[in-house]
Amino acid sequence: MYTRLLQCPARSFFLFGPRGTGKSVWLDQALAGAELKINLLKSSEYLRYKQSPALLASEVLALDKGAWIIIDEVQKLPALLDEVHALLFDSNHGYQFALSGSSARKLKQSQANMLAGRALTKRMFPLSMLETGEDFDLDQALCHGRLPMAVTAGSRNDRMEFLDAYVETYLREEIQQEALVRNLDSFYRFLSVAALFNGQMLNISNIAREVGVARSTVQGYFSILEDTLLGWYLPAFRNKAKVKEVAHPKFYLFDCGVQRALAGLHRDKPSAAELGTLFETWIVNEFRALNAWQGHGAQFFYWRTPSGNEVDLILKQGKRAVGFEIKSGTRWKAEFNKGLTVLLEAGDIGRAYGVYCGERRLKVGDVTVLPYREAIRMAADGAFF
Repeated sequence: MYTRLLQCPARSFFLFGPRGTGKSVWLDQALAGAELKINLLKSSEYLRYKQSPALLASEVLALDKGAWIIIDEVQKLPALLDEVHALLFDSNHGYQFALSGSSARKLKQSQANMLAGRALTKRMFPLSMLETGEDFDLDQALCHGRLPMAVTAGSRNDRMEFLDAYVETYLREEIQQEALVRNLDSFYRFLSVAALFNGQMLNISNIAREVGVARSTVQGYFSILEDTLLGWYLPAFRNKAKVKEVAHPKFYLFDCGVQRALAGLHRDKPSAAELGTLFETWIVNEFRALNAWQGHGAQFFYWRTPSGNEVDLILKQGKRAVGFEIKSGTRWKAEFNKGLTVLLEAGDIGRAYGVYCGERRLKVGDVTVLPYREAIRMAADGAFF
């Protein structure tokens, strides 16, 4: 079992993360002394509290002062948050709650009580390279992802079977049981198309045409992916230079293995072109996780012009901005610097980095080129700012 980088807060918190990222295991380890643990995935637990949400208060008030209470998959029963709020607000017993969830959608739709700032919000992601240390395998990370069950699977075949089951479980438990879509077949087609467009600028009309549904339906489907934490938007960067930029966001799925499974590619060896997209997806998601866990507070963007100048990732913290070009090869070409140079000369970014699979740090013009392992360690340390 790997030690996670996420630190347990000293007071009540929400823990959101996609299904299978290890939220429950982490909670059990981080709060091993919790006096009450409720798992709403268990039918018996769910039914007890659904029939009588007030039962929670009766059980909590019987605990010692300062007790920790874990409620897993709280989005399945948003009414419990009213009880939690009352206990936090009215009680002088110092109770602390850890509330996990794999979907924010039901909480939004039910206008659930989000505890008025009395609880922090933390995030769980797939395993970071830093969490697995010397066990890290780049090929495995790109082909089958970094979900704990995929990383610890005994064989390649086991990893593929896990990813098949993951997609099936997501459709059944997150989508079908929660009645999030009217037409499951259309949504399944959308998932495979969206996975193929992973890491690209969103063209809703093209995707709608591929899936055979209305544009508004595709927009709703992307909202479901975002709300169930399966993917996220990377917005376009607005720079100071008088250059027309592309304004459409990109959309990234949270894990390379899940992305390939949704696209039906997880049993195949990636092509050279696919490897480039996978490496970029993994690096961007790795930076995103480390930014959240370490509390750096950076905002994430990409930049592109209609003429083709592009920067894969821009991190912005306050008035400071840093640009990154990400390449899966072991050699760095000066032409890779083009977009970074434009932004450097315009004063839109203060520093420029390349991230690649080579073994040595390089200096190519104004760009510092980093082996990916070094780049990830620097991201964790906040060294880019």
